[in-house]
Amino acid sequence: MTLQQLKYLLAIADSGLNITAAAERLYTSQPGISKQLKLLEQELGVQLFTRKGKSLAAITPAGRDVITRARKIMREVQNIRSLAREMSGEQEGTLAIATTHTQARYVLPEVIRAFRERYPRINLELHQGTSEQIAELVGANRVDFAIATGSRQLFPTLVTLPCYDWDRIILVPKGHALTRLDRPVDLAALAAWPLITYVFSATGESSFKRAFAEHGLEPQVVFTARDADIIKTYVRMGMGVGVVASMAFECADEKDLVAIDAVGLFPRVTTWLGFRRDTVLRGYMVDFMTSMAPQLTAELVRRAAELPTQAEVDALFASLTLPLRSGCHPVAAAAGNGGAAQRG
Repeated sequence: MTLQQLKYLLAIADSGLNITAAAERLYTSQPGISKQLKLLEQELGVQLFTRKGKSLAAITPAGRDVITRARKIMREVQNIRSLAREMSGEQEGTLAIATTHTQARYVLPEVIRAFRERYPRINLELHQGTSEQIAELVGANRVDFAIATGSRQLFPTLVTLPCYDWDRIILVPKGHALTRLDRPVDLAALAAWPLITYVFSATGESSFKRAFAEHGLEPQVVFTARDADIIKTYVRMGMGVGVVASMAFECADEKDLVAIDAVGLFPRVTTWLGFRRDTVLRGYMVDFMTSMAPQLTAELVRRAAELPTQAEVDALFASLTLPLRSGCHPVAAAAGNGGAAQRG
């Protein structure tokens, strides 16, 4: 058994059992991968895949177990390489990050710009997706960091560190009736309008839905999207009232949109960064975390990485005050509060 055979095995699994696609991913030949797979199965004495003609049809139970262990082996190989580079002082490598559109669009650009200036020889890979898609990338060992909000139950193998808090805001076109209320906008007033917000998690968890349910209300959600820019587009079209992350409101949006303060209507949420517990944290990885969330000092990050459970990590950060992220301000307060501007 060789590392090359395990690498080919994982490429097949990650390419939907398509050997041609696996060969293209690894810049090698299809016959070469097929030959190595056959040799591996012969050595192990088990069939890793069921076959239909010349194609692979499914992963066998034995194959699933072997693939799980092969991923661990290849992670350790990468860790050994990372450790050697770190000890030799090399500042080369790859940092692969999976995150949501909101973080990639509104938070990470300035972090990545500063990181690239400091580490020009580090290759950065940025993958966008839903929490479920990010979890798949983590499970396939294709990323070093996951950055998301909530849904931590999808990432039981990660050490997750809190980065910052944020609130939602309500977005409407200028002149909308919600901007002329003589009282603060509440959930009952919001529920009277068609709403446009983010795609809900497939797990069913949604602090947005829960906020309405706790008041006996049913929101009229007419459109959902992963992308806040798309939500803003449809708000401008008059399709409904938008509910988005506060950092998604840019100063250019003030030309035709009004952001109404929604602090207290929905639970404040925390964006976190996660990495596998067996990851060898190189210096540039820790620096990235510190750049994104200054309260994550190098000492705290390394202490958290050594703790055996997430409960202990949470306890380590329990007393820490997190930054509150917001977008362009002012955000319109309700008329009942005197119209004073507030940060979202």
